[in-house]
Order: sequence, then structure tokens, then C-alpha cells
Amino acid sequence: MGKAKSKWNGFSIKRRREMPEGLWLRCPGCEHMLYKSSVEKNMNVCPQCNYHFRIGADTRIEYLVDEGTFEEELADLRSTDPLDFKFRETTYKERLVDEEEKSGSAEAMRIGKAFIKGRGVILAVMDPNFLMGSMGAVVGEKFCAAVERAIEEKQPLVAVICSGGARMHESVVAVQQMAKTSAVLAKLNEAKGLYIAVLTDPTTGGVTASFAMLGDVTIAEPKALIGFTGRRVIAETIKIELPEGFQTAEFMLEHGFVDMIVERKDLRSEIARLIDYTQK
Repeated sequence: MGKAKSKWNGFSIKRRREMPEGLWLRCPGCEHMLYKSSVEKNMNVCPQCNYHFRIGADTRIEYLVDEGTFEEELADLRSTDPLDFKFRETTYKERLVDEEEKSGSAEAMRIGKAFIKGRGVILAVMDPNFLMGSMGAVVGEKFCAAVERAIEEKQPLVAVICSGGARMHESVVAVQQMAKTSAVLAKLNEAKGLYIAVLTDPTTGGVTASFAMLGDVTIAEPKALIGFTGRRVIAETIKIELPEGFQTAEFMLEHGFVDMIVERKDLRSEIARLIDYTQK
């Protein structure tokens, strides 16, 4: 294709060719423009500032487990619309269909059996691409099923959490999952099972107030947002200036809410090490 030209006051001007879409992306951390392919090769971590991009459940599973070992369970479990929830221009049922087409996931959590560096685990992975990983009845049911399987098979439970909180479209049905997931984790604790919670950006709302913060070991990715409600809401409620870095993984580590911060590239090895250590 030839270079397009235009005339302006008698001068020939070469027009800049349009940049093909999807080649570049801007890092939210350092604001550098990055080749998308270079970021993907780096496990979706910015090579300039180490910002950990949000990733979907499929990609997370690919990075975390031994190749070909993930055996998914309850893949066809889908949300209903218990409250007949409607938006101005659409319905919750229609939104669920759109989210599935967009994300490729039937719900905001995937569970199953897998191996991590040869160690058998029961895995629960949240998908931020499906309604921002929000927790409704199906997410609660899947998580509880994963916990029950971990108890039954005496395997460690590893949950990778990324969520905006309880799903408003299901109201009290979603809020009930906080108690339900917490109760089933109490059963895992009684059975002396191991629960490793991996908190990624963001981990907020009712998920934070339930199963996200109940791990025997709680890991966070660098600079992940972790909290119950938003910084602005808290500041306006208690009328004080919040400290620098409030609700970041680093702040949570300093104040004892998480046990360690682990970069994505090291997560497999760290989980395998923790499993070995606890099973001695």
C-alpha cells in the first residue's frame, strides 16, 4: 500500500499510517506504552514497573498449574435470576448471556483438580472478566464444592481471588454466600486441611469479608487492591486522612492482614514450597 499524501499550501504532506489496534497497551502503573505481546510473554506483568495486570481465569490457570492437569468440575453451573433484576435497558438474564460471550466463562469462578509442580491441589479461580468476579449463588456454590472436595480427598485448597464483592443483582442471595463459604471453611479447618488464599487486584467487598481472608496462608500479588469498601467512602465516613498506600498489598502485609507478597512468576514455586512445608 502506498503512502497517502495530501496538499496543504502547496506542500506535500505524508499522512501517518494508522496504528493497528491491539498491538499496544498503556500500563496503569507507570503509564508507559508497551507492546502487548511483550507484556503477555512476561506473564502479563509490566517489564518497566512490575505492575501486575488483571488476567482471566483461563490465563491464570495456564500460568499456575502443570500443563494439561486441570480437570474442571461444575463447568455448566450457571446463575439464575432469583430477584427478576432489571436495569434501565436490559435484564440480569441478558447481562449474564453477554458476560459469558465476552469472557468465555459460564460464571465468575472455575473449580477443579490440578497439579502444581507435581503437588495435587483442589483449585478455585475467580474470573474478573465475568461481572468483575462478583460473588453470587453460583460462585458460593462452586467454592463450597471445592472445599468439600478438598476435605474428601485430603488435598490442599488453593483459591485465586479477584473480585468486586457480592453481586448486587442477587442482593441478599449473594450476601448469604459470605456466611456459607465461611462455614464450609470452618469444616476444612476442623479436618486439618490446608487452605492457601491468593489475593489479586482487586479483592474487595463481601469476598474480602468472607473466604478471601480466611486462608491458613494468605498470599498477595504486588500492589493488589485489598479491602472491604472504597478508600473515598472510608475517608468520608471516619473523617480522617488515610495513610499512603492504604489498601495495597504492601500496606496489608505491614499490618498483618496478609502473610507474604509473591510475584506472579514465583507463585507456582511458592505454593509448592508451602504445600511441602505443611505436609512434613
